[in-house]
Amino acid sequence: MSDFIFTSESVTEGHPDKIADQLSDAVLDAILTEDPFGRVACESFVTTGMALVGGEISTTTYVDIPSLVRDVISDIGYTHSDYGFDAHTCAVLTTIDQQAADIAMGVDRAGAGDQGMMFGFACKETPELMPMPIVLAHKLTRRLAEVRRDGTMSWLRPDGKAQVSVRYENGKPVEINNVVVSSQHTPDKTQDEIREAILKNVVYHVLPKDLYDKKSLVTHINPTGRFVMGGPHADAGLTGRKVIVDTYGGYAPHGGGAFSGKDATKVDRSGAYMMRYAAKNVVAAGLADKVTLQVAYAIGVAEPVSFLVDTHGTGKVEDERIAELLQKHLNFTPAGIIEHLNLRRPVYRNTAAYGHFGREEEGFTWEETSRIAPLLEKEA
Repeated sequence: MSDFIFTSESVTEGHPDKIADQLSDAVLDAILTEDPFGRVACESFVTTGMALVGGEISTTTYVDIPSLVRDVISDIGYTHSDYGFDAHTCAVLTTIDQQAADIAMGVDRAGAGDQGMMFGFACKETPELMPMPIVLAHKLTRRLAEVRRDGTMSWLRPDGKAQVSVRYENGKPVEINNVVVSSQHTPDKTQDEIREAILKNVVYHVLPKDLYDKKSLVTHINPTGRFVMGGPHADAGLTGRKVIVDTYGGYAPHGGGAFSGKDATKVDRSGAYMMRYAAKNVVAAGLADKVTLQVAYAIGVAEPVSFLVDTHGTGKVEDERIAELLQKHLNFTPAGIIEHLNLRRPVYRNTAAYGHFGREEEGFTWEETSRIAPLLEKEA
């Protein structure tokens, strides 16, 4: 279809699943700070009055996980018992083992830490070279956090979601036609007050004015009518349950592997980061308007078992030529990915809310285009 409507969603840092992602990545960062070669597979679970951190970790350092967990929850904004989840009083449970020796043996030989397939995607729809619906959804949820923190809408609470529907003509985005924003709030606010404030300070503040008409834009603001009970008190959260929010908003395929809490020997994370890096450089080099990449690995084996390039008919050169150039200039083994993207640094908690891709922030090396794009453009 060349004419269609596509929808993507994002969630705030106070969403239960995102709390869990941030806890897992905070543990990973704490270990990498002292032990860059630590092996981490950390899962977190949050529910009313409790956070559980477990997994397999092999490291030479020590992390005070309970204190770290409380700091992260406090920083997100759950600091009062009225929320049903309080950083100061919640129970923190830990259950940690070492990485299984059978897995370690394969990783020690520079092989992949697991089997699986990973996808990368980039397109010219936005300056971020990302699909427009997920970019706008992330901007809305970030804005919810901003107005909560800076006092503009201090009556908001940390949990929230946003959803954006974009109409496409001839495969290009032309109009935003539907927006959904739901945010947890204090019990004293009326639905009318909430709707008016979110439209003014969030929706109309974020959305590009040339892509919507206030008269025709359909907006659903807290559509149930009330969102006082939220966070882990209302819904349990688990690491790795927001993989579509984390990537391309459903606009591109997903291999199924989550990111948070995993060190870079796990190709679920590093492979997906490298595929985004490669895809973005292809589009930045002008070789295609849109590209999907796939790579697949066998556990314990360094070289990928497959590599696919699909420019969806937008390529300026043959897909096979792009694949040849990428494999010439990039090393897709786990060790090669880790070295090229410098992935043994503590940069991961910042990825655990508002998406891993499309953000040119410090440490997000998989978003850089200065090294590879010029080579691709020159040799294509």
